[in-house]
Amino acid sequence: MHELGVVIEVVKTVEKVAVENHLAKIEKLVLQIGELSSMIPKYIEACYPAAIENTILQNTELKIEVMPGNGMCKSCNKVFNIKENKGVCPHCDSKAWDLLSGKEFIIKEIVAY
Repeated sequence: MHELGVVIEVVKTVEKVAVENHLAKIEKLVLQIGELSSMIPKYIEACYPAAIENTILQNTELKIEVMPGNGMCKSCNKVFNIKENKGVCPHCDSKAWDLLSGKEFIIKEIVAY
């Protein structure tokens, strides 16, 4: 499970931001994870408690927003969900598309007090 290593790096990044901005306590961390990303949200949630133990993020809430895997059809220029449509444009049946979103793994928000 590579998610643990990734979450540990996220924690280090958030700790660095907290130190640089003189934040005493982090209340909530919001991550955006694309549905086509190699990161699996339920595994991120499962390893989060171990990654934040004895850190400034201990006892913080983790919120994960799953971003849709959207593509734009190269034939008809319509935007569609790649995962839901199995990579085939539902408007013209083309399999040629450009990825617009869905591979993200972003620290969206750090809520502190």
